[in-house]
Amino acid sequence: MKPAVLVVDDEPSIADGLRLILEREGYAVDTAGSIAEGAACLDSQDFALALVDLVLPDGDGIGLLKLLRARDPDIEVIIMTGHGSISKAVEATKEGAFYFVAKPFDSGEMLTLLGKALERRLLLAETSDLKRQLAEQLGYGEMLGSSPGMRRVFELLDSVAASDANVFIVGESGTGKELAANAVHAKSPRAEGPLVKINCAALPKDLIESELFGHVKGAFTGATSEKPGLLEEAHKGSLLLDEISEMPPDLQAKLLRVLEDRSVRRLGGTRAVPVDFRLISSTNRDPDAAVRDGSLRQDLYFRINTVTVALPPLREKTQDIPLLAKGFLERFRLKHGRTVEGIDPEAFRRLLSYPWPGNVRELEHVIERAVLVARGKEITATDLPEALNAGAPVVSAGPPAGSLEEIERVSIVRALESTGWNKQAAAVILGLRRPTLYSKMRRHGIPQRRTT
Repeated sequence: MKPAVLVVDDEPSIADGLRLILEREGYAVDTAGSIAEGAACLDSQDFALALVDLVLPDGDGIGLLKLLRARDPDIEVIIMTGHGSISKAVEATKEGAFYFVAKPFDSGEMLTLLGKALERRLLLAETSDLKRQLAEQLGYGEMLGSSPGMRRVFELLDSVAASDANVFIVGESGTGKELAANAVHAKSPRAEGPLVKINCAALPKDLIESELFGHVKGAFTGATSEKPGLLEEAHKGSLLLDEISEMPPDLQAKLLRVLEDRSVRRLGGTRAVPVDFRLISSTNRDPDAAVRDGSLRQDLYFRINTVTVALPPLREKTQDIPLLAKGFLERFRLKHGRTVEGIDPEAFRRLLSYPWPGNVRELEHVIERAVLVARGKEITATDLPEALNAGAPVVSAGPPAGSLEEIERVSIVRALESTGWNKQAAAVILGLRRPTLYSKMRRHGIPQRRTT
């Protein structure tokens, strides 16, 4: 069954004629002959579409248009009139009318208009849903995701952020470990304090001790003044030790002492300086393997992993790709002043099928590049790097057995399940337009949302 349509016209022949035409096409139709009757219909039925005559016995049809849009901003309204004028058409459009059609009209023309209006309603609903998801996920720092794996990550981060427990974030390069650390700090009672970030793999070995612990004047050649270390700078805030397994073992022992004593001794100094920070560590290596090969001290590992947060690679959460891609598109469109507004189906298909060895960071760079090189309103497959041509299909299960109807239904359900019931992504996988997917879902009795 297609959505409900409200027809408001004081000429019974037109109202009844439209009812017959629309009901034959599967629409549920209510008719009214005045603004008052049309308004009364709203109390008993939700309408997706409305056909409203411009001249009604108790007022202007544009007045009813305003009422309809006030009650439901998503309703699509087509104004009908036998007294058309440019000024009225402009006024109706400004008030949110989908179209202004002159009587007499062809039934085929009206059905085409209704189909286009319904398509726009579905597209706007999809966009609204995406914006809602973006707003919800952006509310947790800058991390995006709606997949089960990322929802579990968000729940874990949120549950530990308010505490002072040490957090150990593990995940491949590009999965967003720094963003997770940012989120933990931002949600913690220490949010007003500093978040000091130290990349243990980037600091030269002959400087890392001085950078971490600080030094006094004359501690070594070139130490012309006293300098506090980064551990002191993190006082009353949080400290992120990125790639902690790259820290030299002897410094790991000194760090362990700092964590136990809550004080630091500057290089060459004798005075212990109290420090109070929340430790967040991260690594792109398997922690157990790092302990076994000696690159991460076991006693330090036990101290820093009070709570371990494992970030899934992008290839294990492909349903997040549309959300991430749209978010990056919006960010870089604004940053670079471009007019790109979307991603075409073939480009989306390639994004979904690529294995993403560089994870979310690689996707981010790909979208930024595409925004810069795109010539039209949409990112196309030719705007993507050639490497994306070699991806394997996301939906790889063999074809289901049964009738054509059964095969189609099972294929749609498989695509929805593989994308976490993200209709936009499922439509891309199936090679369908989103309104077509919605229509097929209704025909097969597939619910709009995942059922438990």
